[in-house]
Amino acid sequence: MGSVENLPYWQVNVPGNERTEECPEFLRSLSVKDISIISTPDSEYKIATWPEVQNIVAENRLGAFRRVPSDLRRYLEYTWKLKRDYGSIMDFVLTRRLHWEAPVKPRGRPFEFDDDIKILWNDWPYGIDEKIVHLVVWTKFELAEDPVTTDLTDEARAQIDGYVQKTFGSRLPEDRVSIISVTIFLVG
Repeated sequence: MGSVENLPYWQVNVPGNERTEECPEFLRSLSVKDISIISTPDSEYKIATWPEVQNIVAENRLGAFRRVPSDLRRYLEYTWKLKRDYGSIMDFVLTRRLHWEAPVKPRGRPFEFDDDIKILWNDWPYGIDEKIVHLVVWTKFELAEDPVTTDLTDEARAQIDGYVQKTFGSRLPEDRVSIISVTIFLVG
């Protein structure tokens, strides 16, 4: 591919015959973080190991997760098309992936009924070791947050821990599950 020093960010990790002079619409108005990632050659990207993933989760530094640069480019194009075609990513997820109707209302308390929960593969996982399975747990209910920190309360974390143990615990050693938030946890 040659040197990327003089390439605009939208041309990095793109074969020469597919590069465009003008920045594609889906790559305009990116955050500084996303431009930094997209402009990094895939060959220079470091995949996160399981201990690194666990550390990021334990320290609640979820913003530290990154996608492989070429994966992020494809993800941004995909989500741009979803917004164009469905109005929003959430509308697509609700209607096409979860098959839930808006407004979403839980049937019971958190984790009481299985039909208030769906577990899906993350179609666009972060740049993590390929042996780690990234699942997304979608819920119709909200879990309590601390109003000051906006982090989950201890009670909410205990509810999640109980659900994870019930659902995955008998199949996985405890050190192979990390809770990230209400909707996401990693299983490796």
